[in-house]
Amino acid sequence: MKRKRLLYVGNALSNKGKTVTTIETLSLLLRQEGYDVEVTSTISNKLLRMFGMMRALLRSRKSIDTVLIDTYSTSNFWFAVIIASLCRTYSIPYIPILHGGNLPERLINNKKTCKKLFTKAAVNVVPSGYLYNAFAKAGFSNITYIPNTIELEKYPFKERTVFQPNLLWVRSFAEIYNPLMAIQVLEKLYQQYPEATLTMVGPDKDGSLALCEAYVRKHNLPLHFTGRLSKEAWTSLAQDHDVFISTTNFDNTPVSVMEAMALGLPVVSTNVGGMPYLIQDTVDGLLSAPEDVAAFSEKLSELLENTASTKKIVLNARQKVETFDWIVVKEQWHKVLC
Repeated sequence: MKRKRLLYVGNALSNKGKTVTTIETLSLLLRQEGYDVEVTSTISNKLLRMFGMMRALLRSRKSIDTVLIDTYSTSNFWFAVIIASLCRTYSIPYIPILHGGNLPERLINNKKTCKKLFTKAAVNVVPSGYLYNAFAKAGFSNITYIPNTIELEKYPFKERTVFQPNLLWVRSFAEIYNPLMAIQVLEKLYQQYPEATLTMVGPDKDGSLALCEAYVRKHNLPLHFTGRLSKEAWTSLAQDHDVFISTTNFDNTPVSVMEAMALGLPVVSTNVGGMPYLIQDTVDGLLSAPEDVAAFSEKLSELLENTASTKKIVLNARQKVETFDWIVVKEQWHKVLC
């Protein structure tokens, strides 16, 4: 059987100091399954990156079978619009892979553009029930659910007997992910647990890191910024922490949260976007209202003070993410790409 040739379009910028995204992990996994995958683009400048994506498509248009397009809800949304338009011009099947936690707003605010982009797709891959429901409600039928995936064997599960207030946060420093709230949660928690600490892992995206560093200096808080770390480095670092927190204002189903669940870290997160579809409150994690530092801190106290229930949460979370293992998920990709 001839190997399918795929062009995968997205932001492959980890070599520029950015966080590793789906395009880099999924493309590698698909290659291991025998697909011939070309990735574009690795260019930092957005305009040049767009031209690089277009050039790659035009160069390969006669030899590729399908184009995969990482589709976000911020300004990068327009990358998907332009590439999909070129695909239609040259009659190349394309598959948007939907990542943006704010895509439901795009469906409302850019209705005509979204209709053309998503209706003409071979299929739209959604990684969460949150986006699946939003697209179904908007009238799209060519949607299929394939969750974000991890290779479970790379995430050693640590069974903890006690849970200390050693918090871990992993994300790019960007306003939409609300890193400052994580620091304010630490500040609040510190009043009850003077031994509390927070480690924040990730690169700066929009200047938020400098604001966070200034806040920490002003309030003299026990916090460590690591900058961007490789997946191997931060998952190793996770062994020295007891709780994973996510303070985002917009999200879909972040892989970092799935990874924390796999590692045995109980997760406390804001209940935005796709998070309630990934985490069932009090069953396999704890959810709190966004922007509410006091409520979030109370959730952390609840977790720290109830070891028995927290252990159950951790085990339930690990069981859930086992369904996201590549061994399981790859079969869904084979069906879509066959």
